[in-house]
Amino acid sequence: MVRAARWRSWSAGLSPYVLDSLLAVASAGISVWAVGNDDRAWPWWVYLVAVSTSLSLPWRRRAPLAALAAGSVAFMTLSVVAHSASPQVPLAGVIGIYTVAERSPDRQRWTVLAVVVVANVIGTHSPNGMLFSLLTSVGSFVFGSLVRAQRRLARLEAERAREAGERAASEAGRAVVEERARIAREMHDILAHAVSLMIIQAEAGPLVVHANPDRAIRAFDTIADAGRDAMVQLRRVLGVLKEEGAGPELAPQPRLAELADVAERVRRAGPAVELELADGLGAVPADLQAVVYRIVQEALTNTVKHSGADRVAVRVRRSGDILDVVVSDNGRGLPVTVGGVVNGWSGGRGLVGIRERAAACGGRAEAGPGPEGKGFLVSARLPLGVAGVVEKAGG
Repeated sequence: MVRAARWRSWSAGLSPYVLDSLLAVASAGISVWAVGNDDRAWPWWVYLVAVSTSLSLPWRRRAPLAALAAGSVAFMTLSVVAHSASPQVPLAGVIGIYTVAERSPDRQRWTVLAVVVVANVIGTHSPNGMLFSLLTSVGSFVFGSLVRAQRRLARLEAERAREAGERAASEAGRAVVEERARIAREMHDILAHAVSLMIIQAEAGPLVVHANPDRAIRAFDTIADAGRDAMVQLRRVLGVLKEEGAGPELAPQPRLAELADVAERVRRAGPAVELELADGLGAVPADLQAVVYRIVQEALTNTVKHSGADRVAVRVRRSGDILDVVVSDNGRGLPVTVGGVVNGWSGGRGLVGIRERAAACGGRAEAGPGPEGKGFLVSARLPLGVAGVVEKAGG
């Protein structure tokens, strides 16, 4: 085993031309030895013919058919002028047939096989000699064909491996982009909600600090609660970035039950919040609960920041395999363009995030004026049977 490994290592460092030249020397040596061991004393030119049977071997890889033809002409010449001095196994011919079978186009390969079979049948002087020659030449052809098929299979496997590597790299890059987008949505939802409440309460605090100290205290408590909640969720988001191999379990996975805390913080900011969570929502998949939480959180954030509403209603209901989410307020709403598209739906990052989250769940989300054009309404319909894909939505 050690010697074989050393031989492979040594031969791998040589060029094919050098290896084929060594084969030519070995083949020529066998032919010269066969002539020298014959009972008759042959003239020098017979030795020269014997050597010429192997002269084309160094070029067998570049021109397999031409190298075989040149060697065959020299061997037939030796067989005619000194048949008894011809080697029993013509090494150059065996290598030449193998090379043609392994490297030449199919038309040349099958033509050579037919010519070799006919030549062996006609050119041998006995049935035993014919059988031996056929076994030697056809066996070389079969072996070369097997090597040809093996190398073709190896090329196909290498191509498949290359394509698989490219697909893996592409999927990895896409996964990185999706994860970045997911984290960006999480950061937006967390910070936009918390900072909006903190700004509103911070602006209201100084106005009532003397006239209504209790309300001022509640405002500052709301600021502290919003800040603490944002810090907890940000730590969990950033944990995904810091910890190598961190999985989705490190990402924030808020539950529907936590919407009560969100509603309470929004109440402290001013609007009265009516929260309606239907029974049986605890059985909703955790990742889908997180999506609903983020949709409601973003809708409430927009209400606090933009609507000027004093009342907002949140309803989460289950209708069979569909989860209906509706957030409506009585604020000033948003104008609608000629095409019926809400201004800001395609431009505001929060509303776009709501649409993306719903679409990633296999559902849809809409935003627009409320009934009779009053207030603003965000609604989403999410199927319950698409668990597992919602993580890509960023929830």
